Amino acid sequence: MKTNKLKQRLQKNRPMVMISLRIPEDVVDDLKRIAPMLGFSGYQPLIRAYIGQGLRADMEQLDQSVDASALIESLQKYGVNEEILASAIAEVREQGPDYDIE
Repeated sequence: MKTNKLKQRLQKNRPMVMISLRIPEDVVDDLKRIAPMLGFSGYQPLIRAYIGQGLRADMEQLDQSVDASALIESLQKYGVNEEILASAIAEVREQGPDYDIE
């Protein structure tokens, strides 16, 4: 994630919106139990932290995929053979989801 965007995300005074979310009762009980152990004032800040962690990870992966697409376009402009690009993409995909290329 870009530094400026990350700094904005870490500001405490960002506007909040109320949502309604159905979560199993036992999960809420577990969240309430574990929140103070992790230093959270309650289960809702813990939920926001979990959502934020997952969102940042997905956004980082998406940003990397976009960068890979730009690289592929650039290589095509420089005349790199389509078969070579296809082979390279297949090889990277075989390495697992951390190396996903779109």
